[in-house]
Amino acid sequence: TWKTAMINIIEKHALKYDYDTERLKKSTQIILNFLGYGDFDIGILLTDNSKIQTMNKKFRGKDTPTDILSFPYHTKLKPDENIEITSEEDKSLGDIIISLEKSKVDAEEQNCSLSDYLNVLLVHGICHLLGYDHKIDSEYEKMEKQEKKLLELIA
Repeated sequence: TWKTAMINIIEKHALKYDYDTERLKKSTQIILNFLGYGDFDIGILLTDNSKIQTMNKKFRGKDTPTDILSFPYHTKLKPDENIEITSEEDKSLGDIIISLEKSKVDAEEQNCSLSDYLNVLLVHGICHLLGYDHKIDSEYEKMEKQEKKLLELIA
């Protein structure tokens, strides 16, 4: 069954970027439905390098802009584990913060549109929200496999 998530996209950036907010929202819903979290909440903040650098320094100790940060609601979740729902509050995946400024540069380097690159980041961020990581090779391989599967859904 098709469920509807609360997908909250907040756009806080001074410059105009060429991307499709509706496509981002639709891609998010398709991924969440596929994963069985179609009625979960997710927050996506689209911002600039300055804001993401501040957050990267505060939460990761890295004083540099990055393309994406993920803040999972279920912090102890392991890859391929299902989220246990004991209350309505559990129906949240967390938040993703994306720097459009950094993403635009990265998209140009990858020779793709910003909207296509945002889908790649979206998948990466959702995987992090679901406990995937890439700090060691075995985790990276598992995450990469899941990312490929999800990207095929929204390509």
